[in-house]
Formats: sequence, structure tokens, C-alpha cells
Amino acid sequence: MFVDRAIITFHAGNGGNGCVSFRREKYVPRGGPDGGDGGRGGSIVLVSDPEVRSLVDFARRHSIRAGNGAPGSGSRRTGRSGADERIAVPPGTVVKTHPEERLIVDFSAPGMEFELARGGRGGRGNYRFKSSVNQAPRRADKGMPGESVTVVLELKLIAFAGLVGLPNAGKSTLISRISSARPRIADYPFTTLTPNLGVVYHGYDSLVVADIPGIISGAHRGEGMGLSFLRHIERNRVLLYLIDVSPSNMVEPVETLRMLQGELEAHDPRLLKKRAIVVGNKADLLEPQTGRAGADHLRDYCERQGLPYMEISALREWNLEELKARLFALYHES
Repeated sequence: MFVDRAIITFHAGNGGNGCVSFRREKYVPRGGPDGGDGGRGGSIVLVSDPEVRSLVDFARRHSIRAGNGAPGSGSRRTGRSGADERIAVPPGTVVKTHPEERLIVDFSAPGMEFELARGGRGGRGNYRFKSSVNQAPRRADKGMPGESVTVVLELKLIAFAGLVGLPNAGKSTLISRISSARPRIADYPFTTLTPNLGVVYHGYDSLVVADIPGIISGAHRGEGMGLSFLRHIERNRVLLYLIDVSPSNMVEPVETLRMLQGELEAHDPRLLKKRAIVVGNKADLLEPQTGRAGADHLRDYCERQGLPYMEISALREWNLEELKARLFALYHES
């Protein structure tokens, strides 16, 4: 189960209460105060762990609480500190306030740590209040409450390249041919309901490609899979526009590309500034007698836009090595 958004409340632990206690040893006639301090409450610490791939662990949990500090005791013994709650999230997770959704932290790399909620301070025991004018204080502090915060966790997959295209453009077939990913493939729209990551190898090099579920007109307004997956494209350094150029496609390839660019621009204009390759898929079906007009128009449009263009057949595995070579050339340039 792939989950890329969750709302959850984190409670840091409360500090333990300070202790009121006096020494009562047999041969100590004037035993003074010896109440110890309360222990510190546990904190909530988020850690980006590459072994975690989804926010599924937060799907059915409404809150997570760290341990409370133990109260102090006699003989100036400090209470045990509450255990910190270290919570693993996938790299690429963005933490925002709820409901304002202001950015708190962006886990853009593996191994990052962030203390989201700090545990409460333990209360002072009565030995802390002893003075020349107060030899037997009967005062102790209560522990401080830990911080509580409700946040939005949002996952944006980290991949070098992202496949962008209409449903049934062949994205799942392509990623299954150039990597070890095995997404669901069928001849009806929206077969891919969750993003898929695949590792592509070329010689001794490797990079990650993301198969983004199909984008349709109005995706930036939430149509189709819309906003649920447009945000994953924000992490990609290179975009592969996969366009069906087969004669059986009733939509002009140029219009498809314009629509995809328009949806990305409406979601975030910065997406169009990313490096991109336009890939005409199902080119094995192009023959002079069946017509290449759509593919040729797309090539001309890309030349005017300054976009690299190439043709492949993901199903027949035609020209895939050249595509991988172009991807790795961009990878080494970055």
C-alpha cells in the first residue's frame, strides 16, 4: 500500500515531577532536604530512512506519543528520562504545519534528523531550594508538559528522471523494460495508481526513474489522479515527456505535449524550467503508408521549443539504449 500524505499529531513526553524528601539516616540528626529532580520527557525526532518507501505507517494512526519522564526520589536521585520517539520517514518527505501548511522541514536527503517536538523539562526537587534562610524547603516543581504539534506529512519521491504522459502512453511498459521495476500493465487508462521507482543501469552507473501515474487535462485542479501525483514531479531533475505517436492515437502528439506542459505550468511554473526529453513512443507502428504526420509535427515543434526529441518503442525495446545513453549524459552533466 502506497501512502504519500498523512495528518498526524505528535506528543512529546511530559517531564517528571520533582520530589520533596528529607534525609532520615539513624546517625544524621539534622538531615536536610534531598528530593531529586524529575526526569526529562522524551522528544519526537523524525529521521529520513531510505529503507522506508511510503507513509503507510501513519495511515491509520492519529497520534504518536513519546515517553514521560519519571519523578525524582530521595537521596537526590533524578528520575529516569522518557524515551525519545525516533520515527522513520522516507527521504523526500515534507513536514508542514496543519492546517496552514507552512513548511517546517524538508527531508531532501537520507539520514537527516529533526526534533519536531521537544520533551518537557523535569521539575526541581526540594534540595534545589535549600538556602541559609530556608533549611527545610517543602517545595518542588512539577514537570513541564512536552510539546504537541499536528503536522501534514507529504511525500515527494526523489528520482533523477520522471516519466510524464497521458494514461496508456506506455510509461509502465517503458520503466519495466529499462529497470527491474514491475508495475501493473494493462490496456486501459489509469492502470498505474501509485508512482513506481525503478533503478536504471548503464555500464557501472545507475540512476532512479519514477513512473508518474497518467496526467489528464485539469490535473492541476485535482482531475483524475491530479494533485496526488503532480507533486512527485517536483523532485525530478529531468522530465521525460512520453507521447504516443502511433497512427491509432486520435489525439495529435503536439496537442498532447502542450496539454502536459500546461498542466505542469499551472501546478508550478518552475517545472517547465527543468531539463526535459520528449520521447515519441510506439514508433514501431509508424510507416510511410500509415502516415508519420503527427510524429513529424511533434519533432518540428520540439525543435522550435529547443527540446530534445527521439522515438522509441518500449514494447519492442527499440532505441532504448539510446534513451538510456541520453539520460546518463544528462546525469553526468548535473
